[in-house]
Parts: sequence; C-alpha cells; structure tokens
Amino acid sequence: MSSQDEQFPAAAPEPAAPSADDGMTWWYRWLCRIAGVIGGMSCAFAGLWNCVTINPLNIAAGVWMMLNAFVLFLCEAPFCCQFIEFANAVSARADRLRAWQKAAFYCGMAVFPVMLSLTLTTLFGNAIAFATGVLYGLSALGKKGDAISYARIHQQQKQMDEEKLTGTLEGQA
Repeated sequence: MSSQDEQFPAAAPEPAAPSADDGMTWWYRWLCRIAGVIGGMSCAFAGLWNCVTINPLNIAAGVWMMLNAFVLFLCEAPFCCQFIEFANAVSARADRLRAWQKAAFYCGMAVFPVMLSLTLTTLFGNAIAFATGVLYGLSALGKKGDAISYARIHQQQKQMDEEKLTGTLEGQA
C-alpha cells in the first residue's frame, strides 16, 4: 500500500443494496427514483423562479424548494452530486429507510413551502416531490392480495354469519 492510499482511504462505502423484504419490485423502485429526480428538478426550477420577487415569504419558500431539490437529488440520485464528499453516505442511509419514513419525509418537505407561500409556483413546483412521497407511501402499504384468498375469507365470514344467525334462531325456538 502506498502512502497516498494510507493518507486517503475510501471516502464512502458503496450504497447498500435495497433489502429484499421491502416488498418493492425493481420497476417500482426505479419509478420512485425517477419521480424523485423529476421532483427535484421541478423544485429547483420553481424555487429559483419563486426567488425572483420582493415578497420575503416567496423568497423563503423558493429557498426551501431549492433545498428540497438538493435533498431529493442527494437521496435519490447521488451521482448528480459527485462533487459532494458525503453524497454516497447520505444515499446509503436513505436507502436503509423504510418506505413510510421516506414518504413522510418527502411529503413533509413538499408541504412546508406551500404553507409558507401559497402560490401556483409553489404548488406546481412541489407537486412531483409530493407525488414521490405518495409513491413511497403506497409501497409501504404493501401488495394487494389475490382474489382467491379474498373470496375464501369472504366465504368463511359468510359461513360464520350464517352459523350465528341459525344459532340465534334455534335458541329462540
């Protein structure tokens, strides 16, 4: 090992592979990531546009939107932030979060600028970032069951109701 290797160890570990137990298919995971990147772009452009004003609340909302864009890029597409040393570490930590945690974080991030300044720019700029949170929230709900198991459960429920009904009728007679 050279002295340069000892002096500069690896900056960040490789991002951890998403766990198989999160219930997300590969295409849904990519859909969420793409929505996050597009949401980051819309937040950045709308935030910049929102800052071109003299209203201080609009400026604060625009700065917050650009911060949202940075966080979305950092968590969903760390390759866009290669100039930042800790980008891979933040992305790896974000990948370890559960889907409902990401959903709450992204939706909360997107709602705050709208509460600061309710304008069309903040609404449309944060809509895709909020939709990313909704996509993660839907994945937290899990897969829906198949029709056969639902029919079986419904049939068992119907039988139990009939048995209770016949039991009460026989008890009255």
